[in-house]
Amino acid sequence: MEKQIILEGIDPLEFYGVNNAKINLIKTFFPKIKITARGNSLFLQGEEKELRFFEKKFGFILDHYYQFNILTEEIIGQIMLNDYDGMSGGPEDEPDVLVYSNSGKPVRARTPNQRLLVEKCRDNDLIFAIGPAGTGKTYTAIAIAVKALKNREIKRIILSRPAVEAGERLGFLPGDLKEKIDPYLQPLYDALLDMIPAKKLEEFLKDGTIQIAPLAFMRGRTLSNAFVILDEAQNTTVNQLKMFLTRMGLNAKFIVTGDVTQIDLPDRNQSGLIQAMKILQNIEGISIVLFDKKDIVRHRLVRDIVEAYDLHYQAREERRAAEADKREKNAGSETVTS
Repeated sequence: MEKQIILEGIDPLEFYGVNNAKINLIKTFFPKIKITARGNSLFLQGEEKELRFFEKKFGFILDHYYQFNILTEEIIGQIMLNDYDGMSGGPEDEPDVLVYSNSGKPVRARTPNQRLLVEKCRDNDLIFAIGPAGTGKTYTAIAIAVKALKNREIKRIILSRPAVEAGERLGFLPGDLKEKIDPYLQPLYDALLDMIPAKKLEEFLKDGTIQIAPLAFMRGRTLSNAFVILDEAQNTTVNQLKMFLTRMGLNAKFIVTGDVTQIDLPDRNQSGLIQAMKILQNIEGISIVLFDKKDIVRHRLVRDIVEAYDLHYQAREERRAAEADKREKNAGSETVTS
């Protein structure tokens, strides 16, 4: 009999190994089957009973690769020699692991508020994750979404950002609309590329399983059976954020992330995120997780930078309050004198 197995969303060079070491190892376990690897396809020739056994074992190998984003010769040996189902006993098979990076390392919530975000996401359909840069808000949210997709809890992931200039002008950037917009969305691509092999991510982007788009592209849509993340929400206007939140359909999870100290709108008071937190905070099914500098997981200097700016802004507000109080007293004194 002859059969063909197509390796969907897999980079053959990574899967077959250096000098085809991995696929050659697999061949040694099936001497009665002729196995030919061509691109992303395996062509098999052999007796029906042997082919059925091969498909079972090779299915476990594929399951392991899709689950943990890594395949070693040791794992191949385990699957072939034992009753190993390919979906357990991974590099770090622990309950707090969200997903596995492309190097096979576990991605898990690392700080108290990251763990709180994971917990709140289990019980609520809309979560606001607010805090300074470097606290892992977006990365953790994307990891939760990728886990939900792998577990088939949802059918698609939708990631969005408002295209607001941080001191630059979008219209002066070179290229067409996509080339102008892509730099704003690059941090989302970067996070996904940490957790999903490039070939598989490309496939997801092509078939719409994962969608990355500016906020303006959300208008008029109903987002059902989806995990939706809005990043940099501090740069949405009141109407934009209301429009986004009302896109929620059936079986949908929304996470909104933002840093209210980095508002790039011309008028900071127009930030939809600040207003939404006030208006929606007491609605059941909506949760707010406030990150702080203790959650910063970037370079150690980032925490010091954030703290220095916080102290600067606090001192400035105290000076303004003192000056306003002084003006009020002076105005009162002039009234009494009159």
